[in-house]
Amino acid sequence: MVDLLTLKKLKMKFGTKTIHAGQKADPSTGAIMTPIYQTSTYKQDSPGEFKGYEYSRTGNPTRTALENNLAALENGKYGLCFGSGLAAVDAIIKLLNPGDEVISTNDLYGGTYRIFSSIFEKYGIKFHFVGMNDDSKIISHINKNTKMIWAETPTNPMLNIIDIRNLSILSKKNKLLLVIDNTFATPYLQRPLEMGADIVMHSLTKYMGGHSDVVMGAAICNNHDIAQKLYHIQNSCGAVPGPMDSFLVLRGLKTLHVRMQRHCENGKVIANFLKNHSKVEKVFWPGLESHQNHNIAKNQMDDFGGMISFNLVNNKLEDAIKLVSNTHYFTLAESLGGVESLIGHPASMTHAAIPKKEREKTGVIDSLIRLSVGIEDVEDLIKDLEKSFNLI
Repeated sequence: MVDLLTLKKLKMKFGTKTIHAGQKADPSTGAIMTPIYQTSTYKQDSPGEFKGYEYSRTGNPTRTALENNLAALENGKYGLCFGSGLAAVDAIIKLLNPGDEVISTNDLYGGTYRIFSSIFEKYGIKFHFVGMNDDSKIISHINKNTKMIWAETPTNPMLNIIDIRNLSILSKKNKLLLVIDNTFATPYLQRPLEMGADIVMHSLTKYMGGHSDVVMGAAICNNHDIAQKLYHIQNSCGAVPGPMDSFLVLRGLKTLHVRMQRHCENGKVIANFLKNHSKVEKVFWPGLESHQNHNIAKNQMDDFGGMISFNLVNNKLEDAIKLVSNTHYFTLAESLGGVESLIGHPASMTHAAIPKKEREKTGVIDSLIRLSVGIEDVEDLIKDLEKSFNLI
C-alpha cells in the first residue's frame, strides 16, 4: 500500500491508484485491507495531546484512507467525505454568505435543485438556473454578488455535456469558484480539477461505491484555503460517514476501473439499440455522434459512461410508466451506478421536486426514461428492454 507522497513519485496509472493510493497495511497487524475502526473516541496521552485522532466526527482512520484515495483518483490534494452526496452539496454551499449568488446549470439533479431552492434561498443565497452551452447566458447573470458556478457534466438526466475548460476560463476571469458534480463520469472518465475546476463533488453512493449498499458524498480540491474551510464545516456540522460505510466505498473503489469500462461497453450497445428502435424518438448519450456536444465529450472524457436517457415517439405518460414497470433485469428504482441495471422515470421519481414547467424546459418530459446500464450480459439487457417495448 502506498501513501500520497510516494504515489506522486511513482506516477501510478489510474487502475493502480484505485487499489493502492492513500492506503497502507495496518501497522499493528499487517492487515492488507484498511480495518474498520469502529470507535467514537481515542486514547490521549495527556489532556489535549493525542496521536492523530481524538474523536471520530473530526477524523477516523478508515475515513482518512478513503479521503486520501479519492483525492488521488481526482489528482487532487484534499479529499473530504460526507454522509451523503447532498451533505457534500450542503457543505460546499456553506462556503458562501447571505447575499451571494450562484449560477447553476438548469439541467440539474432534482435533489440538488431542491436544496438550492427550498433550503439555501431562505438564508439569502440566490441561484440562477441557466443553460451552460451558451456563454452569453452565463455572463448575463454575473454581477458583484456572484461567487460560484455549479455544473454537472454529464447532466442528470439529459446527459448534456458542459465544457469544463471553458467554464474554468470564465470562472477565473470573474474570480468565481467553479464546482463540478462528477458523479456520472467518475474520475475514471474525467478529472475536472485537471481542467480548472476548484472543487469536484461526488455522490459516492453511485459509481464510486458501485454496489448499491452505501450512501455517501465527497468533495475534492487542490486549494489549501478552500480545503481548510471545508474541513471546518465538515467537523462543525458533523455530516460525516461512519467507518463501516467508508470501508464499503474503499472496497468498491478497488474495482472502479474495471466496472466503469464494462458500464461504458454495455452503454454503447444499449444506446445504439435504442437509437434504431421504432418506438424511441431520441436517445441522449454523449457517445453518439448525433449528441449536440459529442465533440466536447470526446475532448474531456476518456469514454462515455453507462447512463442513457431516451423518450418515446408519442410522449405518452402511460406508455412510459408501462415500459419502466415491466422490465426484469432493469430494476425500477431510484439511484444509479451500481453493478445492476436500473430504469427510472425522472418526471415522477428523481426530478419530481422540480416544477413540471421548469423540468419540461430542460427536456424532462413525461415519456423520458433514464437507464443506468449495469455490467450484466448486454444481450440479456437488450432482450429485457425489447420485451417491455412490446407491451406498449
